[in-house]
Amino acid sequence: MNAPAPPPRRPIRELPDALISQIAAGEVVERPASVVRELVDNALDAGAQNITLRLQAGGVRLISVEDDGMGILPGELPIAFKRHATSKISDLNDLESVSTMGFRGEALAAINSIADCAILSRATGQSEAFLLDGRTGELRQVARAQGTTVEVKELFYSTPARRKFLKTDATELAHCIEAVRRHALARPDVAFAIWHEGKVVEQWRACGGDLDRRLADVLGADFLARSVAVEWHSADQRADGSSQEGRRMRVWGRVGIPDAARARADQQFCYVNGRFVRDKVLTHAARSAFEDVLHGQRQPIYALYLEMDPTRVDVNVHPTKIEVRFRDSREVHQAVRHATEDALAAPRAQAAGAVVASNPLAAASEVPVQPAPNWTQALQNTPQRTPGNLYASQSPIAFHVQESLPGQRVSDLAALWQPADSPRIETQTATPPQSDWPLGRALAQLQGIYILAENAQGLVVVDMHAAHERIVYERLKNQWTDAEGKAQTHRIASQPLLIPATFACSDAEAATAEAHVDTLRALGLEISAFSPRTLAVRAVPTTLAQGDAVALARSVLSELEQHDASTVVQRAHNELLATMACHGAVRANRRLTLDEMNALLRDMERTERSDQCNHGRPTWRSVTIADLDKLFLRGR
Repeated sequence: MNAPAPPPRRPIRELPDALISQIAAGEVVERPASVVRELVDNALDAGAQNITLRLQAGGVRLISVEDDGMGILPGELPIAFKRHATSKISDLNDLESVSTMGFRGEALAAINSIADCAILSRATGQSEAFLLDGRTGELRQVARAQGTTVEVKELFYSTPARRKFLKTDATELAHCIEAVRRHALARPDVAFAIWHEGKVVEQWRACGGDLDRRLADVLGADFLARSVAVEWHSADQRADGSSQEGRRMRVWGRVGIPDAARARADQQFCYVNGRFVRDKVLTHAARSAFEDVLHGQRQPIYALYLEMDPTRVDVNVHPTKIEVRFRDSREVHQAVRHATEDALAAPRAQAAGAVVASNPLAAASEVPVQPAPNWTQALQNTPQRTPGNLYASQSPIAFHVQESLPGQRVSDLAALWQPADSPRIETQTATPPQSDWPLGRALAQLQGIYILAENAQGLVVVDMHAAHERIVYERLKNQWTDAEGKAQTHRIASQPLLIPATFACSDAEAATAEAHVDTLRALGLEISAFSPRTLAVRAVPTTLAQGDAVALARSVLSELEQHDASTVVQRAHNELLATMACHGAVRANRRLTLDEMNALLRDMERTERSDQCNHGRPTWRSVTIADLDKLFLRGR
C-alpha cells in the first residue's frame, strides 16, 4: 500500500478583516434571534425606556430595533461597525466586573459582515440625527428623535450556506419573540413591542418595576396564580452589623407550585445580575429544591433572579454571553436551593383555605371538637382489615429506624406521632378555633382512603396516607438534623458483599472514589481500587443489597463528580427517610374517628410541604361551592 502524498505547503498569512468578522459571526449569530438579542442588549445599555422590534420574514429580510436611549454621538458613529469597538469596557478591571449587557464589541461588526446594516441615531443634547451605512461607511444627516435605530436587512446574504440552515419564518419569529421575552422578564421598567409584517404580535407596557405584573403579562396570569414568591438574602446582606462587601447575594422571583410543573422545561428562567443565563449550577439547584415534592420527571416552572458582586461571576465565557462561571459555585447553588425550598415550604392551605368569618359556611353548626389525639394510640388500635386492603396493616417503621438510624431508640418513635414535638414544622401549639382552620372540619371518611372536610370555600378531600406520609417524613428529617439545620453524622447501614463487584472505570471515576472515601462510607458504600483501571464494590447499603451494585456505584460516583458531596449525602438520607415515612404512615382502610381526622388536618396545616407527599403526589384537593353549584345546575 502506497503512503499518502504529503499535503502541499501552505504559507502562514493574516486573514482579511472581512473573513475574520464572518468567522466571528459564526459564533455570535446563529439565527435572527441572535441578532435581536445583541441589539436589544445595546438598547438596554443605552438606557432605553421603550424598545420596538420590527421584523420581516421572521427576521431574515429585516430586523429593526428602535429605542429612546442616549444615542450615539456623530463622531463615534464611524467606528461603531469596527471590530472590538465598544463603550462598555476600557481595561481588564472593567472586564472582570462587567455590569452591562454587552461588552465584547464584536456584535455589530459580525452582523455587518453577513448582512446589510445601518445605524440611525441622535444623541442626547444633539439637534441633529445621523445615518451610518454599514456597507459604504457613508454618514449623512437625517431626521429622528433622540435614540437609536439599527436596521439589519437580508441576514446571511454574504454567507448563503448559513441561510439554508434557517427554519421557517414562523419558527424564526418564535425564537425572536422568545429572545425579547427573556429581556422583558428582567426589565419590567422598560416597554417592549414586537411587530411582524406590519402587525403587532407582542406588546408589554412598562410597569414601573412591578415584577409580578410583568410576569403575568409575559407568562400569563396562570403563572402568577400557580406560583409563590421567592425572597432570600445572604447573611452578609442582612442588617445584622456583619456585612462584608463583595459577599452579598440576593435571590428573588417566583417559583411554580409542584402542581404547575410541566412536561417540558420551557418556563425556566434564570437571571444573574439582570442577564438571562443557562447554567447547570442554577438549574440543578432549582430542580433539587423540588426533589421530594415533584412527581416523576415533571419539570418545575420558575423565574429566578440572582444578584451578586460582578467580580464573583465571569460572564466572558462564550461569545453569546449566555453562559457564566461562578467563583464559588457551591455558595450559589446553596443560595438558590435554600431560597426555592423556603418558598415552597409554607403549606398552601394557609392561603388557599383561609376561612372568611362572614361566609355562611363559617356559621354552620358548630360541633365541639376534642383536642388533637395522640397518634401513637391511634396507630396502636387494631385496623379493620378487608379483602380489598390495598396496604399492609402492620407498620414496619420500628424495624427500619432501628436498622438505619444508629442511636435512635425504637421507644422514641412515639415522638413521631405527637403533633407538637417538632418546632421546625409546627408554628403554633395551641389548637386554633374552627373558624381559623384552612383545611376545615372533618365530616367523614370515604372508602377508608379519603377524608372529607368542610371549610369556608366548600369541600376538601384529603388522601390520608399521602398526607400522613409527608408529616412523618418532615418529622424524621427534623430528627435527623441538628439545631443548626445540618445533617447529623449518621451512617447508613451497609452490608458487605460476599464477592466484590468489579467494573472498568474511567480516570474521573477512579479519582472520585479515592477522594470521597468517607462520603461513600457514610452512604453505606465501600469502593476501592482493584487495579489502576478497575474499581471494586465491597459493600452496599443494606436496604439496596439486592440491587445492581455496579450501577449504584457508577451513579453515586457520577453525582459526587458533578455536585457537592454534602448534597449527595443529604439526598441519600432523604430518600431513606422517605421510604421509612411511607411504611410508617397510616394505611388505607384504617378507620379513623372524627377527632383523629381533625388531628391529621391540623398537622397538615402546620407541616412544611404538606401539599405533596414524598413522591410528589398531591395530598389534598378542594371543590368550591361554585363548582358544586355547576354540577347541580343551581342558579340557572
